[in-house]
Amino acid sequence: MSASNNTPTLLQSTALGGSAAVFAVNFTHPIELVKSRVQINNMGVMKTISDTMKNEGIAAFWKGLPWAYCREGSYTAIRLGAYAPVRDAIGAGAPDSPIYMKFFAGAITGGIGSVAGNPFDVLKTLSQTNKGKPIPLSTLVGDMYRDQGVAGFYRGVNVNVMRAIVLNATKMGVYDVAKGQVVTYTGWTRKDPRTAFFSSFLAGFFMTCTVAPFDRVRTKLMSQPTNKKIYTGLSDCLMKTVREEGPLSLWRGFIPIWARFAPMATLQLLTIEFLYSSFGFKGI
Repeated sequence: MSASNNTPTLLQSTALGGSAAVFAVNFTHPIELVKSRVQINNMGVMKTISDTMKNEGIAAFWKGLPWAYCREGSYTAIRLGAYAPVRDAIGAGAPDSPIYMKFFAGAITGGIGSVAGNPFDVLKTLSQTNKGKPIPLSTLVGDMYRDQGVAGFYRGVNVNVMRAIVLNATKMGVYDVAKGQVVTYTGWTRKDPRTAFFSSFLAGFFMTCTVAPFDRVRTKLMSQPTNKKIYTGLSDCLMKTVREEGPLSLWRGFIPIWARFAPMATLQLLTIEFLYSSFGFKGI
């Protein structure tokens, strides 16, 4: 067996997935900050960008980046890096394996990863939606623990788990299946960067369609002030949002979400494929 056909262990693949995610978030974090503020403040994309630039300066677009690193190193490391080993473990590694099995593998790693990364997700969202001076990390953690205890770090965990299951099932399932279709119609190999690029971009679009409602509710739950609760839970937030703003408001921020998901998925998947190849492992 050639080196390029070696399969990484779960630990190796998770570490490479985390490395790919941390690298990609440097470029996608500003887009996510804009997305979060659009969802919370009900302003357009350009207005949000101009107000942030005018009132806080260009550095504001990277608010919460340390928490994003922690999130990517936990949540995304698992949902991205563990996908291939889990997919192979449940017998869905062959190109002609049932599509639903590939989606199932993505759902498993997405759900587990979201639990691991939820505290960092909460702190990142609070940092991003704060329009004042950057809050020191120790102050943000201390205030959260003082006002809500450990449970505060897991606010929105139920919607976050559902979001991650849908997101990763869509992302990795569509990507995996799309690679097979691209190979069939173009003659490129599965390891060809062009195959990874087109497949990941397609996955980014479908991710946006399925995840946007979960993303909106999650952002509203996680961005509540540390010293009070505006929504009592997932169903309360969902019902109030639909009642006050209409069902289509669940897709508010679709463009910035897509603008984040498309390059995020592309960068993450291209990077992990590169790392797999560099270490002599077979690709996804």
